[in-house]
Amino acid sequence: MHAFDVLGDPVRRRILELLATGEMTAGALSDAIRDEFGISQPAVSQHLRVLRDSGFATVRPQGTRRLYAVDPGPLREVDRWLDTFRRFWTPPLHALATELARGRRERRTRGDDPDDRRKP
Repeated sequence: MHAFDVLGDPVRRRILELLATGEMTAGALSDAIRDEFGISQPAVSQHLRVLRDSGFATVRPQGTRRLYAVDPGPLREVDRWLDTFRRFWTPPLHALATELARGRRERRTRGDDPDDRRKP
């Protein structure tokens, strides 16, 4: 399965977001996804299987529990592919950051900066 086929599903993306915070048990993942998406535990297990089989997640047994974690390898591949397109958004984001900084500097100079009012 292609990486974007895996990441194209909102449930799998959400599972990866949850796993990005650290290792989680299959039960905790299932509970969170069931609450957010209203799908059954077996459906969550299928999504976990896709993530495992495609290399996006690892699983390790701990007693009777299964602990899942993100495997960064496939995400690095996606990041490398996205490098081709970064030129489309990086310069505009840098320009936006410059304009925001300029606006903050002008407000400070005029004494209109709300952050300055919070300081004692």
